[in-house]
Amino acid sequence: MATTTKTTTGVPRPPIVVVLGHVDHGKSSLLEAIREEFKITSKESGGITQHIGAYVAQSQGKNITFIDTPGHEAFSALRSRGANVADIAILVVAADDGIQPQTKEAIEVIRKTQLPFVVAVNKIDVPGADVERTKRDLSSAEVFVEGMGGNVPVVGTSATTKKGIVELLEVILLLADLENLRADPESPGKGVVIESSMDSQRGGVASLLVRDGKVSVGDILGTKSVFGKVKILEDFQGNPVETALPSFPALAIGFEEAPRVGEEFQVFRSEEDAKEHITKTGGAIKTPQVVSPGPEAKVLNVILKADVAGSLEALEGVLLALPQENMFLRVVHSDIGEINEGDIKLAQGSKAKILGFRTGIDKGAEEFAKREHVTVMTFDIIYDLIQAVRKLMEKPETHELVRKQIGELSVLAVFFTEKSRQIIGGKVKDGEIRRGATIEIVRNEAVVGRGKMLNLQKDKQDASQVLKNQECGISYEGDVTLEVGDTLRFFIEERE
Repeated sequence: MATTTKTTTGVPRPPIVVVLGHVDHGKSSLLEAIREEFKITSKESGGITQHIGAYVAQSQGKNITFIDTPGHEAFSALRSRGANVADIAILVVAADDGIQPQTKEAIEVIRKTQLPFVVAVNKIDVPGADVERTKRDLSSAEVFVEGMGGNVPVVGTSATTKKGIVELLEVILLLADLENLRADPESPGKGVVIESSMDSQRGGVASLLVRDGKVSVGDILGTKSVFGKVKILEDFQGNPVETALPSFPALAIGFEEAPRVGEEFQVFRSEEDAKEHITKTGGAIKTPQVVSPGPEAKVLNVILKADVAGSLEALEGVLLALPQENMFLRVVHSDIGEINEGDIKLAQGSKAKILGFRTGIDKGAEEFAKREHVTVMTFDIIYDLIQAVRKLMEKPETHELVRKQIGELSVLAVFFTEKSRQIIGGKVKDGEIRRGATIEIVRNEAVVGRGKMLNLQKDKQDASQVLKNQECGISYEGDVTLEVGDTLRFFIEERE
């Protein structure tokens, strides 16, 4: 996505601020301290922020919009995208830890996007904190702060004691004044999709950051891939609103499908105009990953499901970057939303494992997966998911073919016999019988032969399975002619 441009016309708008820095340096804690008056706290599994969120705080009676970016290395693309939609950056560096790999990455993002920024030397209250040493470390990374030969503002902060928070907000407002940020609140809205998901009840849901103009309930919104009519608009606290103005985040409900994270959106006069825009831009066609391992190579097929598009994008990136010396990793399918029966069927056909990140599995799909022995693993923490995939790739599974009896049937009638084929009627005595199972014939308590099922019917309709105490018809083929009174044992073969 291209870096956003600033306009010098219109009325002043609030600054959009992105918070960047190394994992565990206190970015989210700092934001929580800033927005404390709004009583908004992000409760994240494992203390990791893993979605882009946008929040609005006030200082000196003026609004400031903050974008929170994930800290884990898997989310570097999201951090860069967050910087591309912001006006000002806060570079957070822990006073007890100094410059770390993601600090350097954040500095590079700031340079590329040419964002004005302020350094927050955080955790100044913890043992081992050394603000002056941190400033010297910044100089070695060519970030020259005030008092160290440069003009980059620097503020010492503590998310715990709230020290330096007021001063940090004052610096942000000063930088915003120097940038002369303006927008036209009466023009058709446009901005960026910062998160998206599919809701089973509400359809496509998108978190929008309005850059210019306004977005209102009833507007036709379109990106290069999808469009929709805004049915519901909510502010960052989940309150219903009629209009979202420049620099404000909003949740829009009404897209036909979930738009892609990072897509630019705009308000159109009609659905026809939105459709024409999609046609002109060619839509957003997702290209599946293609892996071409050698004939002897081992391949791990996976299906990825996540709660939101941003997480899915990050997961695909980090998994495909894993070493593949022992085994190739192929992402057969990836999507957002709950794991469903369609995913289980796809996993069956492709012999894939299903990995869910911060998403559940519907009850029917869960029972189907257990019955068909499809592996489904769900995670709330990205570290755990990555580690699980590493283990699967480093230690390829070995399988042993095991025969398992699933049910027994008594032969009640023989309707048709021709050579090795017969049509018989029977009643399930125990367990269940399934189409495709192998058959063992027992007569007078002795096994007299084997056969296979060609078709299974219940109530004169084709059936995939028949349960205990139910009657059915079977088209049978085998080396022994069946007789009334025979017991048929049904087996399946499983890999364990």
